[in-house]
Amino acid sequence: MGHTVVERELELRLVLSPERSVPVPAKLGYRSDDPYAVHITFHINSERPVHWTFARELLVEGVFRPYGDGDVRVWPRKVSGRGVVLMALTSPDGDALLEAPAATVSAWLERTLRVVPPGSEQALLRIDDGLAELLAR
Repeated sequence: MGHTVVERELELRLVLSPERSVPVPAKLGYRSDDPYAVHITFHINSERPVHWTFARELLVEGVFRPYGDGDVRVWPRKVSGRGVVLMALTSPDGDALLEAPAATVSAWLERTLRVVPPGSEQALLRIDDGLAELLAR
């Protein structure tokens, strides 16, 4: 069985200060063979794209309420009357605050949840099958 890839190009905004943000082209990615993770790729003043991978659950929850602690935090906000999702990313290389259109992120998440419903990730990984096989030997 092949795996399914759900991708979406979108424009994020890199928030530099409360008054200033710059557009950042980005891509959201999800693969059914890595069912717990979401991938974001974007370019910030660099030749090489920046890749972030974190738990899908962070985005699913963060669309509705502040969620996450540590390297990735996600929370919803209204900006000029439209819903956005803010993602605070922290790494040894620096921090970034990214703003994404909530409607776009939600629609994309919806597609990933149709491909792999929440709670069914385990079955996809077939860890149990492998374990059963090992124990049977």
